[in-house]
Amino acid sequence: MKKVFYIGDIVEMKKGHPCGSNNWEVIRLGADIKIKCLGCGRIVMLSRNKFEKSVKKVIKQNYQDES
Repeated sequence: MKKVFYIGDIVEMKKGHPCGSNNWEVIRLGADIKIKCLGCGRIVMLSRNKFEKSVKKVIKQNYQDES
C-alpha cells in the first residue's frame, strides 16, 4: 500500500539531522519530496522512494478534504 503525505505534514525520520532534530515538515510533493528541518530550517530534497523508506512516523498529518 502506498503511503499518502500532504504538504504541511510533520514527520519523524529514522536518522537525526546534525542539528539534533529529527522532525521535518513536508513542503513539496511530487516525484521528489522537499522537507524542511524544524530545528535549523535546512531544506533537503529526496526522491519519493528514499523519503518513504526514511520516514519513521507521521507526527502531525495535515489532511485536506478534496471534495
